[in-house]
Amino acid sequence: MQKMTPSFAATALALGLALAFPAHAGSATSAPLLQEAPLRAHLAFLSNDVLEGRGTGQRGADLTVAYLETQALAAGLKPANGDSYRQSVKIAGVVGLPDQSSLHLTAGGQPLALAYGQDWVWAPGDAQATHAFNAPLVFVGYGATAPEEGWDDYKGQDMTGKLLVMMVNDPQPTAEQPNRFAGKGLTYYGRWTYKFEEAKRRGAAGVLLIHTDASATYGWSVVQHSWAGVERFQLAEGAHGTALQGWLTDASARALFKAAGQDLDQLRAAAERKDFQPVALNASLDGDMQAAVRKVEQFNIAGVVPGSDPKLKDEVVIYSAHWDHLGKHGDSGDTIYNGAVDNASGSAALLAMAKAAVQAPAKRSQMFLWVAAEEQGLLGSEAYAVAPLWPLAKTAANLNLDSLNFVGQTRDIGAQGSERTELGRLAAMAAKGMGMHIAETEPDLIGGYFRSDHFNFAKAGVPAFSIDAGREFIHDPAGSRAKVDAYQQRYHQVTDEYDPSWDLSGMTQQAQFTLNLGRLVANGPKMPAWRSGDAFGKARAAN
Repeated sequence: MQKMTPSFAATALALGLALAFPAHAGSATSAPLLQEAPLRAHLAFLSNDVLEGRGTGQRGADLTVAYLETQALAAGLKPANGDSYRQSVKIAGVVGLPDQSSLHLTAGGQPLALAYGQDWVWAPGDAQATHAFNAPLVFVGYGATAPEEGWDDYKGQDMTGKLLVMMVNDPQPTAEQPNRFAGKGLTYYGRWTYKFEEAKRRGAAGVLLIHTDASATYGWSVVQHSWAGVERFQLAEGAHGTALQGWLTDASARALFKAAGQDLDQLRAAAERKDFQPVALNASLDGDMQAAVRKVEQFNIAGVVPGSDPKLKDEVVIYSAHWDHLGKHGDSGDTIYNGAVDNASGSAALLAMAKAAVQAPAKRSQMFLWVAAEEQGLLGSEAYAVAPLWPLAKTAANLNLDSLNFVGQTRDIGAQGSERTELGRLAAMAAKGMGMHIAETEPDLIGGYFRSDHFNFAKAGVPAFSIDAGREFIHDPAGSRAKVDAYQQRYHQVTDEYDPSWDLSGMTQQAQFTLNLGRLVANGPKMPAWRSGDAFGKARAAN
């Protein structure tokens, strides 16, 4: 028999909300209660083999989109894109073809013997199948320009047409400046995606990132499996990346710098200082690069609960979750990457939340947004931010759900990133109203804030974060945490499958919290603001 949320828990939740948010406050008092049954049903179907892992560009993706738009209609959501729930996301699939390419590095007048996959990887960043290179190499340290840190690795030098070699991660904290670049945490300047973007802004021909396990926070095998012989996706329209994007192993980088007459360790040390100057290497990238490129169209799905206030209904709160996973791969055995937790759980939660939300509209409008191609680089949310269905200047917040709690109820809830905006204060209020508290914030060592769909909203100036599961489990704390930890062995594997025995009371709790928080925003007197000095607040001011 499938577990259901006990009725006394729902009653307690309603009582808690009523006590915490009295009727005159106009906040979350009328927040409708979610039901576990529809959430479980959607979760079971979205992770079923029939959807073939919801892979980008695969048959399962088309089936998933059809399911979501029909369920959005059934829930009572209004189409967000005119008379359609669909927003087109045009994507290019790119595979580097080393066997058909003549690409090589030359240093000190001699070509380096580098094996694709083993020593370096590369692919076009602009969705073009053919490129010819004769590009000089320049070492640019961390490749960062961070005005709020007083940091500029480029020092005004012209990088047009050059291949930039750079380190991943951030400049490290020092005894004198323990909090520079977020101290132990990772800022967006440390993410490889930022480094590619900045190189493009500088007019560079390409980028080679130097990999180390410590700086990347993962081994070379992760890079290999993500690049070598693998189809990589990028938006087919709008701004593109540099002609070449790629990585070098640390050993290959050392060989390159030595052949070019430089000491890599000395340059790394120099790059930790603000006075670092780019270093032209006696080296170049030469030859032709070939790639296979195909174009596919995917869709975001978006539906709206119109606001009840004549004026505030022109503003919107967006709840989001990505519907895609890794799809179907291989010829034998279990070939379907079902993605039950990641992220059928978030997509199912949004459907359950939408069904509840239409029962009692808030003052501001509420959008439920299922985005495509998150697993391919947050492409669906990026496409939305480029061409929003609702003006970004009138988008109060984005609350994102990705990989929800499948274990049981908790006393805490994760809200890392909310402290960057007034959403942090509202999140604490919503948690208190449900008898919970916000989980303790830890240093963001792997840059988690920059790796989920909310980030594209944050970059565009919209206060945004992802609601994470808590860790203080009410029932069997040690056993429950062990179940969560064991999931890491199933993450992005064919074994991420739905289990009918799962206790979904925690998932329902997490979705309820998200809806309650959204209603606080939707009924508030003003839209949330960024914390003073936050880099992403500048985009909000520009809007």
